[in-house]
Amino acid sequence: MSVASVLVETAIISALYALVAIGFTLIFGVGGVLNLAHGASITVGAYTTYYVTRVFGYGVGVGILAAVAASGLFGAVLYLGLVKRIQDEPILVMITTLVTAVAIEQVVVVLVGTEEKSIPALLRGNADILGTNVQLNMLAVFVLSWVVIAGLFAFVNYTKAGKALLATSMSHKGAALVGIEADRINLMTWVLAGAIAGLAGVFLGSFQTASYAMGQGPLVLSFTIVVLGGIGSIKGSVLGAYLIGFLEIMTIEYISPSLTGLTPLIVLVAVLLAKPEGLFGRELVEA
Repeated sequence: MSVASVLVETAIISALYALVAIGFTLIFGVGGVLNLAHGASITVGAYTTYYVTRVFGYGVGVGILAAVAASGLFGAVLYLGLVKRIQDEPILVMITTLVTAVAIEQVVVVLVGTEEKSIPALLRGNADILGTNVQLNMLAVFVLSWVVIAGLFAFVNYTKAGKALLATSMSHKGAALVGIEADRINLMTWVLAGAIAGLAGVFLGSFQTASYAMGQGPLVLSFTIVVLGGIGSIKGSVLGAYLIGFLEIMTIEYISPSLTGLTPLIVLVAVLLAKPEGLFGRELVEA
């Protein structure tokens, strides 16, 4: 593989990885808790699109909108129904969201079975970029991922709601003093993170497949990326995603494709031992 091919593949896959991880770090940055049901939001998004497109026959655009709505609603129900009352107990939140993730997997197995399901590609065909044959579907995933990431940066930094989110992430007490309701901001964060994860689920399913356990890998990947970039830092998550993506492409090309899943775990252990605060430390949600 040429250097240009490595760069092209790294750029594309890492944009998706950043999208996968960004909701995970958003919830930790604002609420200070780890959402282990993050992968379940990805699964909800993917299967919603599967039903809308394959079962009910609508187009993939409708499937994407339905996935964003369903996974955002899942985030709202999870926060209001379970997390809100225990949000000051991080360990309880971890256990509760982990149980929720397992429950979602079992629900999918009961309703759909263990057989993998295909999701329509966003675009069909191929294109040549710097001598690399790239699926148009992957290019669409790359562009849309960056549109969402840039939109999130703009939302956090230039809107009133985004600045309230930023203030809450820095200090709940300080935010309360200026009239910001932390519970409302937390709800918005869980809905936003769920919607982004659901969209990532559609993108993952469009070039892989949807399966009941498809959220497990992205959860480990998200945890690795946010630890590498600095838990709570959006820009750290984006940089971490690109570092992980580059290492993964290099592992596949020059060592062995069978070691792909091992790369994030090795990076995670190395970062925890050498620089546990990550590249950017805990910068909350500052862009």
